[in-house]
Amino acid sequence: MGPGCTPIVAAVGALLALVSSLSWGAADFIGGTLSRRLPALAVYGWSQAVGCVVLLVIATITGGWTADLGYWPWALVASIFGFISMIAFYTALAEGPMGLVSPLASLSVLVPLTIALLSGETPTSVQVLGIVLAVMGILLASGPELSGAGSARPLALSVVAAIAFGVTIVALARGSETDPLMTIAGMRVITVLILVVVLLVVRRTGGVGRRDIAPLAVLGVLDAGGNLLLAIATTMALLSITSVLGSLYPVVTALLAAIFLHERLKPVQYVGVVAAMIGVVFIASGD
Repeated sequence: MGPGCTPIVAAVGALLALVSSLSWGAADFIGGTLSRRLPALAVYGWSQAVGCVVLLVIATITGGWTADLGYWPWALVASIFGFISMIAFYTALAEGPMGLVSPLASLSVLVPLTIALLSGETPTSVQVLGIVLAVMGILLASGPELSGAGSARPLALSVVAAIAFGVTIVALARGSETDPLMTIAGMRVITVLILVVVLLVVRRTGGVGRRDIAPLAVLGVLDAGGNLLLAIATTMALLSITSVLGSLYPVVTALLAAIFLHERLKPVQYVGVVAAMIGVVFIASGD
């Protein structure tokens, strides 16, 4: 994925991965805000439905349905593990401190990064330094706490969420080798079907009101857009690079919370933001 690309194409891929972080970070900020008054399953379900509709429309307009069907197995894997990561993450947030859950879950970047490096990808030494700084920044910007877990269960669920989301990223990258758009569209179709079954079993959606429709729609578009941008990015640049740049969304979410909700960042979070930014510069200048 991307090793044979020209420096310009690789740079565009890195930029798309970075923009995907902005999109995901904004989506998480909106989703976190909505989850304060709506059940997490309702927020996730409705946003996924909106994203699915948007992707299906794009696929229809661009003639994506004629693509080779090799993306479907990867779309299925991405959907299943994406759903597992969501359930584990929100359950962990409900049972444990966010200061421990969030940084542990953000370590999902280590899964695609490890797989990429074991597959033979060779970032430059400057890029490796940038990757290390960015990963450290992601962890620190999430505001890690060293105590207060209460029990091992939320920590275990956080690890499950991290591994599952990491596998999701790898599956999206593999499916994107056939077709990025249809991999994401296929993933969303399967996810919505899973959610329909779950909601039929649970028999409630949380009573979404009119005022929630617009932010849920924006959330769905941003989340789907982030997925699509990262999927395209993995076809243009190294997975070891795009997976890290695409995982900077906790930094974006933390900054948005500080700006719009006036949440005070901890000193360690400022260190994380600076480290992540320096890491991005090193990654971008390492070709």
